[in-house]
Amino acid sequence: MTTITHRGLEIKTDEMEVPEATAPLDVLHNYYWVSTKEPHAIRRKAILKAHPEVKKLMGHEPLTKYLASLVVLTQLGVAYYMRNNTSWLKTVFLAYVVGATLTNNMYLAVHEITHNLAFKKPLYNKIFAVFVNTPVPLPYAADFGPYHQLHHKFLGDELYDTDIPTEFEAKFLKGRVGKFFFVLFQALFFALRPIFVVTISLTKFHIANITYQVLFDIFWIRYFGFQSFMYLGFSSLLAGSFHPLSGHFIAEHFLFDIEEALKGGKQTYNYTSGPEEQYTDSEKKEIAGIRPEVEFRREYALETYSYYGILNIFVWNAGLHNEHHDFPFIAWSKLWDLHNMAPEFYKPLPKHDSWCKAIFDFVFKSDLNFYSRIKRANPQITNEKGLKQRELRQREMQKSN
Repeated sequence: MTTITHRGLEIKTDEMEVPEATAPLDVLHNYYWVSTKEPHAIRRKAILKAHPEVKKLMGHEPLTKYLASLVVLTQLGVAYYMRNNTSWLKTVFLAYVVGATLTNNMYLAVHEITHNLAFKKPLYNKIFAVFVNTPVPLPYAADFGPYHQLHHKFLGDELYDTDIPTEFEAKFLKGRVGKFFFVLFQALFFALRPIFVVTISLTKFHIANITYQVLFDIFWIRYFGFQSFMYLGFSSLLAGSFHPLSGHFIAEHFLFDIEEALKGGKQTYNYTSGPEEQYTDSEKKEIAGIRPEVEFRREYALETYSYYGILNIFVWNAGLHNEHHDFPFIAWSKLWDLHNMAPEFYKPLPKHDSWCKAIFDFVFKSDLNFYSRIKRANPQITNEKGLKQRELRQREMQKSN
């Protein structure tokens, strides 16, 4: 076996051999970069054209405020029951079985509310989101709304879509151990990642959310004890850990199977005008020259996946994720109606059959990692890197002169 050496880089010849056609797909060592715009806006237009009756489904669901309030009060009731408990084992067990289930429901209730789907007026939705946040010790409702709207509007954008794992996560959470650690604490990753990726302005709503939540936490610890409060804390943490309902976090946008994703990518544009390019060919060449890490793929791979199983009843039909991204202003109670009105758009798409299996596969599949996500190049980042490169060249020229 020989070794090729070039400019300090050594490559063994056996590493350059072409694999057999039956060989498994290589692990992605870079994100799946695409040059097309996110597809949901295109699909929305096509669905409305083919099924104009879908417009009748849009709008808030009055039932949401009653159901969400019931879940909040139930979780606080269980925490109150735990006020005289002294067993940490009982606290953790009840937090996982009952608390994490209720908290997942509240997480997705806040998601529903931030789309202004609980009340007609946005202000009422904001106030109600803070209330639903109550049993979760950390104030997150005010932050979640803006970041989630960016996720919808700029799906896959390397800067604005904070749902995409960072380069740091991809490099340092490698292998099964790294992925296991991520799933164990994914609630914290989803809560903290946006802060390090993109900054949003602090508003009066943020201040109100933080103030209310801190006062509530102090009140609860003072009158019902630390053990009871920790039940709420463990519930919040375990809801985003190895819990069946937390599988939706991973299942929604990861590319579990590249071949299936490529097939789904073609099916995505069935009955539509087709994909829309974000960049011209010359712009793509310019980006490649400035940013070698951006390797645009020729084929689009499906980036959003739905789940149609029974667990949807606990989480406001959050599994119908393609439907939700196509129409984020249709409430949870009408998503099945949308699915049934436009079956030709949804039934052919690849989907998940189990959120538990999604968690298991994410941890144990060797060809699935944090790079297994669709990514779109952000013009701002490209321009900034291009400017830095030009400034560096100018300095070098000045030195040489």
